[in-house]
Amino acid sequence: MAHKALHTDKDLLKKDQKHFLHPTSNPKQQAKSGASIVLRRGQGIYLEDIEGKRYIDGLSSLWNVNVGHGNKELAQTAFEQMETLAYTSSFKGYSNPSAINLSEKLAEVAPNGLNSVFFTSGGSESNDTAFKLSRFYWEQVGKPEKKKIIALERSYHGVTIGAQSATHLPAFHAFSGSHMNDVYHAVPHLTDCERGNKDADHYERSIRGVIEREGKDTVAAVIIEPIQGAGGIYVPPSGYLEAVRKLCNEFDIHFIADEVICGFGRTGSMFAVEHWDVVPDFMSVAKGITSGYAQLGGVLIHDKIRKVINDFDGVLAHGFTYSGHAMACAVGLKNIEIIERDGLVDRAKEMGEYFGDRLEELVTKHTSVGLTRGMGLLRSIELFKDSKSFERFDPQDNAAEKLYQHCFDRGLLVRTSGGNGINIIPLAPPLIITQPEIDD
Repeated sequence: MAHKALHTDKDLLKKDQKHFLHPTSNPKQQAKSGASIVLRRGQGIYLEDIEGKRYIDGLSSLWNVNVGHGNKELAQTAFEQMETLAYTSSFKGYSNPSAINLSEKLAEVAPNGLNSVFFTSGGSESNDTAFKLSRFYWEQVGKPEKKKIIALERSYHGVTIGAQSATHLPAFHAFSGSHMNDVYHAVPHLTDCERGNKDADHYERSIRGVIEREGKDTVAAVIIEPIQGAGGIYVPPSGYLEAVRKLCNEFDIHFIADEVICGFGRTGSMFAVEHWDVVPDFMSVAKGITSGYAQLGGVLIHDKIRKVINDFDGVLAHGFTYSGHAMACAVGLKNIEIIERDGLVDRAKEMGEYFGDRLEELVTKHTSVGLTRGMGLLRSIELFKDSKSFERFDPQDNAAEKLYQHCFDRGLLVRTSGGNGINIIPLAPPLIITQPEIDD
């Protein structure tokens, strides 16, 4: 039996090598060596590969397995919904009970005024949808020239053409030269939003500077991650998001909050914007909405936007095959029930504080760990050649990648961020993690 299992494992690796082009991976390396890992089982914060080795999932896979792996309630919910009605279209006004009930639940847990949702299959689609609906709104109120989107440097908003254009991480933004027109990037500093910066070039690159340069009557929306995720876990300065909200109000521009990573308890609030008491015009969600158990995303829409859309007497020419997918919505509804019932939002806050304290110990203990950032169970450490002087590693050192590999070898799955001498290790374990597991 053991020999047969080994043969099967090798066969899987060969098939992967030949047939599966992996996302956000090195194609040459995969073609040469095959998959770096093949995972077959998960339970709680742990994953197991086909050879039986166990790993701590230090990033909730892709920031999304909030309730942990192997949750039987979610599996049972998916089974029962699929057995009853797995899928039906939402086009032409069609609906299903799961989509309706999840829509109501999202309105209940979201910031006040965000009472409707357009469902997607994931975060990239959610942000593209927010861009489209913002532009559509301005068309309906007689301002079709308001099309430009402003995002922040270091931001990540996805990889569909619109979302990729807003993403500012170099490799993703530049990939294949596919860009949507009229997307601009600003430096993310509070002073830029409130009163600019004394340096003229810096001010020109601030949110206010971009708006004034391009003209407020041409700008549709500003999109911001409340806490920048893939860019390195950057928490905004006190008052920053409130200043952006005020700025958008001043210039009559939509505020899009990208909560794809931050949402559903990750930061110690159901949504990260709640830490700053900010209500966006659109709020993009995905990932934690189902804890990764089904592919689902959405854009929550403020009542003032929905009111204008409701006056449009025609076909809303935007939609995805899996918008309002019955099984995915059923899983999403059960997932939010589990988060609320098991107190995982408060748990993320409590365990996040403990996690943050333990990471601070690394700053004190190791000369190469200079900074730790984050909120709740969304954290990172930043590496330096000399943490006392904040001297960075030479880019050729690939310090974060080397640390990633050491973690991998020791049974901890993480990822890296930064580039060009910036070396960051993001960390975002499942919200069910315990203190002993954090210690491990």
